[in-house]
This record gives sequence, structure tokens and C-alpha cells, in this order.
Amino acid sequence: MEARLNVLTNRVTARFGKHLVAADKVLAESTLPVATRELVKLRASQINGCGFCVDMHTKDAAHAGETSTRLNLVAAWREATVFTDAERAALELAEQGTRLADAAGGVTDEAWANAARYYDEDQLAALVCTIALINAFNRGNVMVRQPAGDYQPGQHG
Repeated sequence: MEARLNVLTNRVTARFGKHLVAADKVLAESTLPVATRELVKLRASQINGCGFCVDMHTKDAAHAGETSTRLNLVAAWREATVFTDAERAALELAEQGTRLADAAGGVTDEAWANAARYYDEDQLAALVCTIALINAFNRGNVMVRQPAGDYQPGQHG
């Protein structure tokens, strides 16, 4: 499979991508746990069918110490016993924030309140921004059919 557009060499997408990567660096400096950020990125990428981002965030999470058991169970997090209540709240927020078109009203008050039980205001802000950012990355990669499988941990920053 070959991408429809080389996002790394195209003048517009390369410049735009640098801004997205810079936004992700802001989130990396937040107090939202790395594991939570990677699990959320992985779950949104699974929902959006972004193979490149699933590949990337699975490998980045494993490189950061995440277990294969937890990574393999992200898609079935509701039934899995390996996630904390805080991670479950973040995954629920990620799912609802990713599937905005599937539910009138977007994210429910219950999902927001549950996340707010575990994360302070800055962490909630980082969580919202992480969900929004990964959805932007997913949509771009899906549209250009960015191939998956060759990513090496840390290769994009």
C-alpha cells in the first residue's frame, strides 16, 4: 500500500504537521499520565480505523513500558480487568469524544463527571486536547491512506 500523498515532503502537510507535533509536545509536558495518553490515542485510532496511528501508539506505549496484555485489551476495555477506574473514565471520554456524530449532544454529563473524579482541571484539559489532536491525526492519515507497520518508536519526535 502506498500513501496518496507524502505528508512528510509535501510543503503544506509538512508545515501543518509540525504544528500538530508541537501541540503534542505541550500535552507531553502535562501531568496527564503517559499511559493514559497512549491508551486514549490507541483507542481513538482503533475507532477511526487509522492503522498508522494504531501501529505508532501501540509501539510507543510498549516502548514506554506498557504491557502487551493491556495493549491487546484496549478495544475491549469495558470487559477487561487490567485498567484502573481512572483509565476507564479516560477511555470512555475518548470514545464519546471520538464518536461525536454517533450521539446527539456529544459527550454525556456522566462521562465528563466520571473523568472529573480522577483528573484535575489541567489533566482534563490535556485529556480533551489529546482526544482532539489524535482525531485530527487519524483523519489526515486515513484520508491519505498512510500505510501502517513500519513505524519505529520515537521516529516522529
